[in-house]
Amino acid sequence: MSALARWFQANGHTVSGYDKTSTPLTEALAAEGIAVHYDDAVTSIPAAVRENRDQTLVVLTPAIPKDHQEWAWLRENGYDIRKRSQVLGVLTQGHRTIAVAGTHGKTTTSSMVAHLLHHAGVPCAAFLGGISVNLGSNLLLPPKEIKNEKLRSKNSAAYSSRAEPTTSNQEPTTSSVPIVVEADEYDRSFLTLHPTVAIVTSTDADHLDIYGNKEALVESFRQFVGQIQPGGTLIINHTADASVAAAVPAGVRVIRYGLTAEQGPDLFATDITAQGHQFHFNLHGPQGIVADLQLAVPGYHNVENMLAAACVAQLEAVAPEQLQAAVAAYQGVKRRFEFIVTAGTTEQPKVYVDDYAHHPREIEAFLRSVRALYPNQYLRVVFQPHLFTRTRDFAPGFAESLSVADEVVLMDIYPARELPLPGVTSELILSQITAPKKSLQSRAEILANAAAVSSYDILATVGAGDIDKLVPDLRNILDIHWHEA
Repeated sequence: MSALARWFQANGHTVSGYDKTSTPLTEALAAEGIAVHYDDAVTSIPAAVRENRDQTLVVLTPAIPKDHQEWAWLRENGYDIRKRSQVLGVLTQGHRTIAVAGTHGKTTTSSMVAHLLHHAGVPCAAFLGGISVNLGSNLLLPPKEIKNEKLRSKNSAAYSSRAEPTTSNQEPTTSSVPIVVEADEYDRSFLTLHPTVAIVTSTDADHLDIYGNKEALVESFRQFVGQIQPGGTLIINHTADASVAAAVPAGVRVIRYGLTAEQGPDLFATDITAQGHQFHFNLHGPQGIVADLQLAVPGYHNVENMLAAACVAQLEAVAPEQLQAAVAAYQGVKRRFEFIVTAGTTEQPKVYVDDYAHHPREIEAFLRSVRALYPNQYLRVVFQPHLFTRTRDFAPGFAESLSVADEVVLMDIYPARELPLPGVTSELILSQITAPKKSLQSRAEILANAAAVSSYDILATVGAGDIDKLVPDLRNILDIHWHEA
């Protein structure tokens, strides 16, 4: 949502919005001139919006609860309300679209694609689901901003429910510029996209509150890849359901990838070695071999993500030496394996790392990578479950993945758009965890216990809710105590 807000502002529109709580991201938007309010009240809607219905586009995220007062007022008064995905579908019309989908890994992989192209000097745009450390933003515009005149006009009917957007009259100077987008499967949002190149990182069961079962989720991925443009390419992970690749239209190239040649016969890595926080590997793909790639963002899952992203860069004619330099320069995404504090010695490191993982498979991949980096260190994990339905559907999986740690601290469930479900609490996960030590703690208790520097070596905060609000305080506590220790 924030990337779209920035895009509209960059293209001359007045932008305002609502969020539930203030965050560093909303504060950044406010500093950039975008008005953000946090109380759900019709009177908080800017007067310019209330007085100019026909010149207003309302962009909606599925995270907004059904009983939201402002949303109800806008509906009742006939405003043109579009889902985020619908707007993204319009913005990508007429452009070569590189869409990254998957139940996990899509934010990191899409940020990798955008970074590799940008670093290599390939003009491109990107709408990302996280803040790229390299870009300092979740929005990338090429040197000459992508412009769509039918959207820039204040009197435009391009988004009007009475005049559906068309793909005509795209500017020829920008139609060849690729747009990298994170293609979200939630609520089948990605079906608004018709990509030239699609990456599918995973099709694990998720969002069962929407889909009901994994088969329905897989079917949505089949529909998504069925919308790849003629002559396009699908790059698909070996873990994805086999029926997805079979659903591509005739003439679409399929590239299967994985860490090994057995997993990904078309795109794989060899000679993978961990050197400090770096992973070194060679890429073998349809465009040839690129040797000695050095990735500073650790994790075997990130090597896989980079394989897919690098393949896209090769399709966009990025040369091997450019690719080597771009991979080495990649710094990751905020809250994706983000090192917050590093102290201690090589033999006895003290590390605090933060990650957005909120699905059992993501958590397992993250924690096993942490274990690979620090095999002999005591690992404490603080996890905030995200959504009551996800906790209900995957409690055993969460418990199993978290049990990789020596100690697990659980927070209460972050509800986001959901109301509580009877019997669904963090205790559902806690009771099944087999780690040597486990507990349920409040924010205050977590901060109070963080100063016990002798009790652990590695701290990881994990989750997609508002657990990130703990990060600054934990950083300050550990900076003092670990460096003094």
